Amino acid sequence: MSPTPPARRLRLGMPRRMFSQVLLMQVAIAAGVVVLATGLFLAPLSHQLDDQAMRRALAIAQTTAAQPQIATDLQNTPPSVDGPVQRAAERIRKASEAEYVVVMNTQHVRWSHRDPAQVGRVVSTDPSQALAGKDVMEIDSGTLGRSARGKVPLRDADGRIIGAVSVGIEYDSVRARLVHTIPGLFAYAGGALSVGALAAWLISRRVQRQTRDLAFSDISALLAEREAMLHGIREGVVALDRTGRIRLLNDEAQRLLDIGEEIVGRSPDEAFGAGRTADVLAGRVTGTDLLTVRGQRVLVANRMPTDDDGAVATLRDRTELEQLGRELDSTRGLIDALRAQDHEHANRMHTLLGLLELEMFDDAVEFVGEVVGDHRVTAEQVTEKIQDPLLAALLVGKATVAAERGVALWVSDRTRLPDRLVDPRGLVTVVGNLVDNALDAVAGTPHARVEVELRAEGRTAVLRVWDTGPGIPAEQRELVFTEGWSTKKPPAHGKRGIGLSLVRRLAERQGGSAAVGEADGGGAEFTVVLPEALAEPDPEPAFTTGPAPIGEAPARTAVEEEAR
Repeated sequence: MSPTPPARRLRLGMPRRMFSQVLLMQVAIAAGVVVLATGLFLAPLSHQLDDQAMRRALAIAQTTAAQPQIATDLQNTPPSVDGPVQRAAERIRKASEAEYVVVMNTQHVRWSHRDPAQVGRVVSTDPSQALAGKDVMEIDSGTLGRSARGKVPLRDADGRIIGAVSVGIEYDSVRARLVHTIPGLFAYAGGALSVGALAAWLISRRVQRQTRDLAFSDISALLAEREAMLHGIREGVVALDRTGRIRLLNDEAQRLLDIGEEIVGRSPDEAFGAGRTADVLAGRVTGTDLLTVRGQRVLVANRMPTDDDGAVATLRDRTELEQLGRELDSTRGLIDALRAQDHEHANRMHTLLGLLELEMFDDAVEFVGEVVGDHRVTAEQVTEKIQDPLLAALLVGKATVAAERGVALWVSDRTRLPDRLVDPRGLVTVVGNLVDNALDAVAGTPHARVEVELRAEGRTAVLRVWDTGPGIPAEQRELVFTEGWSTKKPPAHGKRGIGLSLVRRLAERQGGSAAVGEADGGGAEFTVVLPEALAEPDPEPAFTTGPAPIGEAPARTAVEEEAR
C-alpha cells in the first residue's frame, strides 16, 4: 500500500487575484478609517461632556447666588438642617437635578448640604478662589465622590462677599451619557463600513474588468516586457494621450527625431514646431506610410488611434532606401545617356569610316577635330567656371542626361565658384535635386531649357536654377518644399516629395534659405542662399591640382554625388 500523502498545509496570505487583493485592501482601509474616526470622535466627546457638566454646575451656582434672600438668610440665621438657606438650596437642587447645592460663609462653614449631617461643618474642598471673587469650574472629589463642580462668590446687597455657592453634578451621569452615546455611534460606524465595503466591491469589479483579472505580478511582468520591447525594437514609437500630448517615446524615436525625453508632456507643435512632422504625429495628415523629413532623415510614419482616444505613431527610417532609389534613378538616367552617346558615337564612326573609304582624308581629320573639340569646349567651360570637381562632374553628367531628353542645360556666364566649399557634398545634393526637378518640369515642352548659376559672394554661395517650363502657381510655391507633396508620378522605388524638402532643410541648417519664384519669360526660378558655405581663401598661394579630366572618373562621381 502506498503511503498516504501528507496533508497540504494551509497557506495564509494575500490572495493572488487582483480583484480579491483590491477588495481586501479597500475593506481594510475602510475599517481602519471607521475605527480611527470613531476613536477620534469619542476622545473629544468625553471632554465635551465634562465641559458641559461643569458649565451646567456653574450656571446653577450663579443662579443660586443671584437670589438676594439666600444672602440675607445666610447673614441673619444660623446653619441648621431646617433653616431657610437649607430649604432654598434643596429646592434648587431637586429642581435642577444637581448632586448637591452647598451655601457656605467666609469661614467655609456649610449652611446647606444634601446630607443634613454635613450642615454646620467645614467644606472638604478649598473655596478660596470663589471667596476671592472668581467663578470656578472643575472636576474634583468631595464627600459625595467625584463630581463636576461650579463655584461662585455670594454677595450681599452692597456687593460685599459674604460666602460662596458650590454646585456639583454627579460625574457618573456624565460617563453614563457617554456610554449611552456609544451604541448609536457604533451603528453609524457600521453603516459607514457597510457603504465603504460596497463601494470597495464596485471599484474592485471595475478594476477587474479593466485589468482582465490579472494579478499584480502579471501586470508587473507585462510592464517590464513592454519596456524591453519598446526600447529594443528598431522602430520609433511615439504615444500620445487624449489631449494630443506626448506621453511616451522609445530610444529609437529619440534617435530618429533627434530629441530627448524632455518633450514628454508637450504637444507635437511645441516639441517639433510647425511642419509636417508635427502634422503627422498630431493626426492632421491622415493615411498610411506618410513621408516626413526630420533633419537629414527621411521617415515613414503610421498613426493608429487607441481606445482611450489617444494614438500611437510608429516611425521607420528610410533614408538609405531613399538614397538607393535616387541612385537607381540617376543610374538609369546615365545609362540612357550612355546609350544615346553610344548611338551617336556609332553614327560618327560610320561617318568617319565613309570618309576614309572615299579617301577624303582631310575631311576625316577635320570631322574628328570638330567632334573632339565640341566635347572639350563643353567640359572646359564648366570646369573654368566651377572649380570644385564634384560640382563640375555633376553638371557635365547632367548636361549629357539633358541632351538625351531634348533639353538644353546651360551654365550662366555669371557663374563663378572657387574650390573653397565647406560642404561640397551638401551642395551637390542641392544642385542635383534642383536640376532634376527642372528637367522634369521642361520635359516634352518646345525649346526646353534649364540654366544654372552658381556664384560666390564673399563666403556666401548663391545658387539659381530656372527653366522654361509651366512654372509654379503662387499659392503652391510654399507647398513644393513640404515633405511628401508632389505633382509628379511616384517612381518605382517609392514616393516623391522629398528632394525639395531636403534642399530647404540643408539650406536652413546652414542658416540660409530656399525659395521659388517666377522666372523671366515664364517658368520657375529656384534661389538657394548658403551663408558660410565657402572657407576663407588661403593667405598664401598654394599648389592645387586642376579639376579631373572630363570623360574619366567624373562620370562615376556624378552618379554618386547626384544620388545624394
